[in-house]
Amino acid sequence: MSDLTHFDDQGRAAMVDVGAKPETERVAIARGRILMASATLARIQEGQIGKGDVLGVARLAGIMAAKRTSDLIPLCHPLMLSKVTVDLSIAPPDAVNIEALVKLTGRTGVEMEALTAVTVAALTIYDMCKAIDRGMRIEDVRLVHKSGGKSGTYEAE
Repeated sequence: MSDLTHFDDQGRAAMVDVGAKPETERVAIARGRILMASATLARIQEGQIGKGDVLGVARLAGIMAAKRTSDLIPLCHPLMLSKVTVDLSIAPPDAVNIEALVKLTGRTGVEMEALTAVTVAALTIYDMCKAIDRGMRIEDVRLVHKSGGKSGTYEAE
């Protein structure tokens, strides 16, 4: 069997052994958005959501989620991330765009951490605004950039 597989010699799920891989700088960027009623977006902008600063809380939730990805996604390695940013921007009339950048120097990539950060930030917005808008939709969560490691650089089209 290959050293980089999620299966052991008996065909059972196992975490990949990355111990022999060289450490390289690894960066991943993911993006997504949450669509909502324009009135909901206006209330977020005006600070009129009863649960507080929606974008500030969502940013913090995304950062915290990136750091805890191995607790959420089976077989992900626990990583010592060197940088996590989550940027949220208002996209009138009805959306918040979310971008997460995750970085480390290590033996495995950070794509799952970036995707988790975006997803949890969007879910946090949903949670904070659901009392006034249950029709919100989380869309287009995707990896847009990955660099470092054996597989090289990936850029989404």
